Amino acid sequence: MTKRFVAYYRVSTKRQGDSGLGLEAQQDAVRRFIAGAELVAEHQEVESGSKADRPALEAALRDCRIHHGTLVIAKLDRLARSVAFISRLQEAGVDFVAVDLPHANTFTVQIMAAVAEHERRLIAERTRAALRAAKARGVRLGGRRDGHRIEDHAERGRQRSAEVRTAKADALASDRLEIVRAIQGRGITTLRGIAQELNSRFIPAPRGGLWSAGQIKRIIARAG
Repeated sequence: MTKRFVAYYRVSTKRQGDSGLGLEAQQDAVRRFIAGAELVAEHQEVESGSKADRPALEAALRDCRIHHGTLVIAKLDRLARSVAFISRLQEAGVDFVAVDLPHANTFTVQIMAAVAEHERRLIAERTRAALRAAKARGVRLGGRRDGHRIEDHAERGRQRSAEVRTAKADALASDRLEIVRAIQGRGITTLRGIAQELNSRFIPAPRGGLWSAGQIKRIIARAG
């Protein structure tokens, strides 16, 4: 099967988005990079680098999950400095590649997230040092916390891990249901007909291969 890509472009201002300034260069770089592969979808974001709410990125990640595609961007430099962008890539669990740094894939993004986490720890350590210095000067700090156990933190970590896995499954189920509803809206309402339509669009079934009526029934039942 031909490798599939979903492109994500970002421009910083509305003016750049309207004029295509910077956008056309990104599109050209992506299309040359994936030459011969399938470009499933393209998504464009107009926003500042500090903005965490990125609907176009969410849509691109959704298409990656649905089509088992790889997210491709033209330039990594500014996006790599965004903790929000890195976090969303990790949570989505999709493959990732940047044209300007083709070896900077999902693993590299994880390293970047680790660096960002290390920087947060340094900030926290400086904060604790400042609090210790204040306490040494006689400043009264907060209240005493009883029953503080490391086991509680471990349990919360396990719960968080389970929540992340459940969130990924729910997001993918929601993506698939959205497509099923759209197909039903076009007048294709039988389970077999919906399965055939998904297969004609080359959308992979949950475990690969072709869709069946039973799989469609489970998707609809889960939503109901």
